Amino acid sequence: MDQYITLVIVVHVLIALAIIGLVLLQHGKGADMGSGFGGGASSSLFGATGSANFLSRATAVLATVFFMTSLGLAYLATHKPKVAGGTVMDAVKTAPAKPAAEIPKPAATPPAPEAPGSKARDVPQ
Repeated sequence: MDQYITLVIVVHVLIALAIIGLVLLQHGKGADMGSGFGGGASSSLFGATGSANFLSRATAVLATVFFMTSLGLAYLATHKPKVAGGTVMDAVKTAPAKPAAEIPKPAATPPAPEAPGSKARDVPQ
């Protein structure tokens, strides 16, 4: 199951990088609009651009595949096989516990002397 998730993640990242590259290569709709404010510009900002070229079709196909890999990753992440024992800790193999060495207790230290004026009654209320 883990090899499928790894494969889908690798494909997902490669498609994302390809989409980024294709979008950066494309010519924007409004790129010619600043040349003369309509003086001879053949395309309009929001008008029809005619048939789609290869880059826009490839971007649409890759976006569809990206969407499908996103759904596939969501499915694989939510449908992982459950541990047969019931809990995660049941699946962990533990070594038998070894007795700890006796830890020496620290020597008792006398209480530190209080500084003058540090008693609670000296604090204004």
